[in-house]
Amino acid sequence: MNTRTHDILVIGAGMAGLACATRLAAAGREVALIDKGRGPGGRMAARRAEIGGETVSFDHGAQYFTARDPVFVEAVADWEAAGAAARWPEAGEDAFVGTPGMNGPIKAMAGKVSVSWSVRATSLLRGGDAWRVEAGEEAFAARTVLVAIPAEQAVDLLTEPAAHLAGLASEVVSEPCWAVMAGFAERLDITADTFRREDGPIAWAARNSAKPGRTGAENWVIHASTARSRELLEAEKEEVAERLLADFFVTSGAASARPLHLAAHRWLYAMPASLGGEAARYDAQARIGIAGDWLHSPRVEGAFLSGLALAKSVLVHG
Repeated sequence: MNTRTHDILVIGAGMAGLACATRLAAAGREVALIDKGRGPGGRMAARRAEIGGETVSFDHGAQYFTARDPVFVEAVADWEAAGAAARWPEAGEDAFVGTPGMNGPIKAMAGKVSVSWSVRATSLLRGGDAWRVEAGEEAFAARTVLVAIPAEQAVDLLTEPAAHLAGLASEVVSEPCWAVMAGFAERLDITADTFRREDGPIAWAARNSAKPGRTGAENWVIHASTARSRELLEAEKEEVAERLLADFFVTSGAASARPLHLAAHRWLYAMPASLGGEAARYDAQARIGIAGDWLHSPRVEGAFLSGLALAKSVLVHG
């Protein structure tokens, strides 16, 4: 088994992990990341599909983000300047989206550090003065390990080597969300590009093709409500897609139309209930830490600020 050695290894290359890693790299620390995903995105993922001979990108996870903290406002301004983000007034006067897909900011940050994709950490062990991370046929050794993945996944990884951190993660309960991606030959008879509902089976729907920087056929992303997502939690994707599309037409009041493309994705840990308190946790003696929106607040901004907080702890305490 090949073992790669790093000063700092970050497990999870979503918003929290990349915010942490880029801050550490900017301070001169040697840092690498691994992520089980095939490429940049996580819950800010964008999925491609061929519709009517065109390549269409669906933002099937996070739909937009807001920026309120001055540090995050500055980061978003940098992404705007780099063409990785743009304002989206249809979702709110302070709403932004990644460009040309929602994963624009993630791609921008990932380009500044070393990330190994399609690498799933399966075990974390302490040996001497270093940590060992096993990931299938690969292994990693690092002086410091930082975990930036959903709370439920962090529990599995941390229970043996860092029970105190696993205990914190085990307190988090995340709600699921089914997302549907639908593409059509013609524009639907829906005036608004977005709508949200407090009750009913559909919580949110957006004309994805109307977002800044998007091109291609008429396409929509539909998010089921928490209750509907729970109800359909173990259903087959094809069934979920058809049922939620029907719910969408009833909720919107638009005439039904058969899609050229229809797919569903289940976000099992879509909406975590954040713990509050410290934005991140770092055990300086063991040199292991955790970050994520579930520690700060369940928003893109919360994940970013949690990652920065963890980086600051590492830089201060070693």
